[in-house]
Amino acid sequence: MEERRVRRLPLYGRQGKFTHRLLALALLGQSVILSFFALVARGNAIAAGRPDEGQRLFWVGLGLALLALVASGLMRRPYGITAGWVVQVLTWASAALVTAMVGVALVFSALWVLLLVQGMRVDAIVAERERDGATTAPDPVTGGAEAAPTGD
Repeated sequence: MEERRVRRLPLYGRQGKFTHRLLALALLGQSVILSFFALVARGNAIAAGRPDEGQRLFWVGLGLALLALVASGLMRRPYGITAGWVVQVLTWASAALVTAMVGVALVFSALWVLLLVQGMRVDAIVAERERDGATTAPDPVTGGAEAAPTGD
């Protein structure tokens, strides 16, 4: 199989089935981590004697977690990938409020790009096989050959 290079990462448009599923799972996981971020940020602010800032951080974090969850559900739509990129940018921006978010943003941005690139590769391979008519799975008993007629 020939080597393919991804020319650029898409910012808008429908993605293949495998790609949108991978990206939706990544955003779902990110939403869980972001909700924990909201709780930790609130607790740290309250412990430092700033309860008002704690409430603000809590609601900002929960809003970002909710946005990630909604973006996860929108992955089938053309603007779903745009929403996913917005979540990645806002996760980086949240590092201005809580510096520990740099690590979270780094991990999930890397995961986002990796899953986007690999998902697009898998979708291209699947599309190529469907075009070539090789969509039938090999017979597990014979190791790839079609089952011979039994003559009954």
